[in-house]
Amino acid sequence: MRHNPDVAERETRDDVDGIVAQWRRERPGMRPEPMAVFGRIYRLARLVGDEQERVYARWGIGRGEFDVLAALRRSGEPYTLAPKALTASLMLTSGGMTGRLDRLERAGLVRRSPDPTDRRGLQVTLTDTGRQVIEEAADAGLAVQRRILDTLPPEDQERLGDLLRTLLAGAAGGGR
Repeated sequence: MRHNPDVAERETRDDVDGIVAQWRRERPGMRPEPMAVFGRIYRLARLVGDEQERVYARWGIGRGEFDVLAALRRSGEPYTLAPKALTASLMLTSGGMTGRLDRLERAGLVRRSPDPTDRRGLQVTLTDTGRQVIEEAADAGLAVQRRILDTLPPEDQERLGDLLRTLLAGAAGGGR
């Protein structure tokens, strides 16, 4: 059977294509192509984020708590960071971090203690239970991401990563 590109294109169209087509119809000079890219990025982030939230709920945590536990785990032994370092790495306000740490400490996943090198400071340490939770939740979250990303061949996955890195650098640099 011969490949028909028109049929293949219709089969791969999505809601974002419809939105872009509507803008082209209503405002022919608009050039809505960025909507196609960013509309899909936003939708994909929401869909995957929502699925990961459901996965993390199995361990009684949300994405925010996952991020704190992951930052501590990635820091290496003894899995300890100052709250200011956590706040900076996760781009949170100190109030937002305090709330997350309160929830994680109540759940027995982290422990706050005085910083032995700074009498005025605190340190946050991942507990053994917290380490087990983050390792299991990270594996489960990666399985979600892998399942979705595996719809692309490996070379496309690598190319997509490269393209998104370039876009992110452009956005972080103010589009320069």
